[in-house]
Parts: sequence; structure tokens; C-alpha cells
Amino acid sequence: MKSGFLKQIGCIIAIFIATSCGEQKEKKEEQPSKNEQPNIVIIYLDDLGYGDVGAYGATELKTPNMDRLVNEGVKFTSGYASSATCTPSRYALLTGEYPWRVNAAILPGTAPLIIDIDQPTIPKMLKKKGYQTGIVGKWHLGLGNGNVDWNQEITPGPNQLGFDYSYILAATQDRVPTVYIDNGKVDNLDPNDPIAVSYEENFEGEPTGKGNPELTTMKWHHGHNQSIVNGVPRIGYMKGGEAAKWNDIDMADHFLEKAKTYVASHKDAPFFLYYALQQPHVPRTPHPRFVGASGMGPRGDVIVEADWVIGEFLKELETQGILENTLIVFTSDNGPVLNDGYYDNAVEKLGDHTPAGGLRGGKYSLFEAGTRVPFSVYWKGKITPKTSNALVCQIDLYASLAELAGSESKLPDSQNLLSTFLGKSEKGRDQLIIEAGGRTALRKGDWAFIMPYSGAAVNTQVNIELGNDESYQLYDLKNDLGQQHNIAEENPEKLDELKTEYENIRGISNATVPELELH
Repeated sequence: MKSGFLKQIGCIIAIFIATSCGEQKEKKEEQPSKNEQPNIVIIYLDDLGYGDVGAYGATELKTPNMDRLVNEGVKFTSGYASSATCTPSRYALLTGEYPWRVNAAILPGTAPLIIDIDQPTIPKMLKKKGYQTGIVGKWHLGLGNGNVDWNQEITPGPNQLGFDYSYILAATQDRVPTVYIDNGKVDNLDPNDPIAVSYEENFEGEPTGKGNPELTTMKWHHGHNQSIVNGVPRIGYMKGGEAAKWNDIDMADHFLEKAKTYVASHKDAPFFLYYALQQPHVPRTPHPRFVGASGMGPRGDVIVEADWVIGEFLKELETQGILENTLIVFTSDNGPVLNDGYYDNAVEKLGDHTPAGGLRGGKYSLFEAGTRVPFSVYWKGKITPKTSNALVCQIDLYASLAELAGSESKLPDSQNLLSTFLGKSEKGRDQLIIEAGGRTALRKGDWAFIMPYSGAAVNTQVNIELGNDESYQLYDLKNDLGQQHNIAEENPEKLDELKTEYENIRGISNATVPELELH
């Protein structure tokens, strides 16, 4: 009797253990383990203004996918690029170092790489923590050591700075060479039709926008009157490489497919993707699907196109089942510009849209619209949507992502603001030096301080105020975000305080304006 009872108890326990183990096994099969480290994506727009996004107040342009990243993440109202032009901002983003420390400036398409291969970079740092790293899109940080042979492997470049995979355009869409570069080699290059590139003189017999306007389909306004590719006159001279030349109207689709393929092939391991879109930089060449989509001409159309691209990219993350394990930074390299070298009706068809969103200046400018840009951090299910007024800069992404990945960061300029980027803190950086064409200014709290600079007050080619003035400038951004009232004379103590801090950071006691290059 007792023995039979014990047998029954034993059977019940055995059944319970078997059932429990089976349930655990089933749960394990239903819920495969996720990466402990999140994927990281930086979506970087080119010349997108503070007011170009619906979530930042745009009413004439529809940007639902950008709005999703902003409204469902941490929306920064005081988020800055380091600079008011592209190359310096991209340098700061990847290195965590102020670009004025190395005199970074807008580069021609033949410039050597300006990041030292021994220098810390975000992809290098993340690779050490087990990440796969990739870049798709615009580069514009130089390639090689000078005198690049475009018909051979081009090195050093992104692959020598920590990127396992790189698919890029060398500089900008308006510059030669007008080819894609796949892991250091020109994509689809015919060896029997070698490429030659020069920024000094044209090649014999090659037409130019200036000399052969009848061959162009886009009229140049300033600067863009050299080699003609796809009917578009460019900056610089190029011959050969016909099979390798890109098709401008397909560029957004082309980069999107590369980005989606990268995601699909790296979904099972943590990855970092720097997805650098070319929109809305000139030449604005929307795919025919988007022509007329905005009612604002090509500039508005390519912003709508970029928004669609972002939506398709998000769909890919969802399809691969990794959206919830992917942190996405969405921002722009500098502020907006309308006429930046071509007649494309950006000014004439602007209507009630305000690309700068009420800020003063724009691309190339020391005023707010030059560097204050759309800036959000999105992580589905991990970040609670909020708006933050904290002062943050793209230069801080290095130290913050290092903290996220469990790596050390000892860079002097990049600050660890991970808690702020994740919406868990309101503490931003105390101050920031911003840069435009080699000139610098200080942001501290609600104050904007600009040293005296000689030179034109307005760049008449692009119709943007540069921030130059022979007197000190001081603005209270809390009460005067549009910077209409210089209150330096009324606030001598605050002026002296900010001047001293600016000079301590810069290590200088005066400033002169260098020659300003556009585009």
C-alpha cells in the first residue's frame, strides 16, 4: 500500500518535471535569444533644416516617417551638428572631436582622407565590442593619400577607419567623380574605360556646363559649370568610366537597397550602420515617382522622397524582426539652403514653408539655423517618447554609444550623454563650440555668443546671413530664438563671462574670418 502510494507520487513528479521541461523548451524555441547589444543606426540627412520636418513645425511638407522617429523617440529641440557645413560635421560625428581642431573644411572630390587611420572612430570602437559595421551613402571625408587612381583599390578610406562594409559616393552628388565606390573599388568599372578626375583643368574635348549649356538639363546658378554627367553640370572635371557613372534619379533607391541588404545579412549579430542620405543636397534629382509630390519643386520633392526611403528602411527592420532591438539616431549634417548652385525653383516655389523653422541664418552660418538641426533618438519599446530641451551635439554620440556598448571613451570633446539620449535625464552639455567656414561661436545654456568677424554679412549667392559682424554678438535664445536682438552692450558681465569661456576652450584671444568656401 505504502509502496504503491510512493510510486504514484513518483509518477506525478516525473510527469511534472517532463511537462515543465517541455514547456521551457517550447518557450525557448518560440522566443530565441536576442542580442544583448542593440543594433545602432545613424540616419544622416544632408542640408535638412530645423523647419523641414513636420515634427519640428513644418506644415507644408508631409514627413510622416521622419515624424515617427521624432515623435516616438526623444525629440531634441536644442540638438546641434558641430558645423554649418558637411565635411566638418561628418568628421565630428565619426571621431567625437571638434573639427576646428584640425581645420576640417568642405573638401573637393579628390581630397585625401582627413581622418587619420590611427584615430579613434565610432566604427572602430564598436568593432572592438563585437559589432559589424557598415556605411551606405555620402562620405565626403576624403579618400586615399592624395593623387588617387580611381581605377585601382582606393585606400585609405572608410574600410581603414573601422567600417567592415562601405558603399559610398566619394564626396557630394554635385561633384566628380560621379561613381559609387564599393569597399574601396569603383563599382561596375570597365577597365577598358578608365576614369580620370581633376579639379584643376578640363580634359581635352570634354564638354562643360559653362561651354556647352545646350547639353545640360539643369541650369547652373553658381559654381556648378564644369563636367556634365546625366545632363547635370558638376564641380570638377572627369572623363571615362561611363559604365560606372551613377544615375542621379535612382540614387535614393540604390542606396536604400544597399542599406536593406546590409540589414538583412547582419540581422543575427549586433551591427552599426551609418546611413548617410544625399537629400536634400543639390543637385536635387527626385525619382519620377516623387516629381511634384511636394508642390515645392525638386527640393521639396527630394525631402518627400527621403521620408519615403526612411519609411521603407523601417519596414525592413520590422520585416527582419529587429526594430525593437535597434537604436536609431535621426539628424542632419547642417542647416538648410535653397539656391545652392542650380536654378531649381527652390526659392520660387517655397510658398509658406520655412526650412529654418523661424531660426536665423542657414547653411554656412554662425546663427542658429546653421547648426541647430532635427535630432532624435528612437528605440521602439525602450525609449518613452518625450521632448527634451537639453543641449546635445552629434559630437557626443561617440562617448554615448561607447557607454551603450560597454566601451571606454576618453576623448576630450565628446561627452557621455547616453542617459539624455535615452530620455532618462534632462542634463545636456554645459556649453558647445559651433563652427561655420572656419569661424566659431559659443552656445552656453540659453546664450549664443559670437566673436567679431570681418567679411560680408550676407552670402549673396545663397542669400544667407553668415553671422559676421564687427562687434560682439550676444543673444538670449530663451526669449529671442530668432536672434533679432543683439544684447551685448546691455549685458557686459555676461558678455565678458562668455568671451572668457570661449577663449579658454579655443585657446585664442582673438579671431579672424578665413576665406569661406561654399558647397
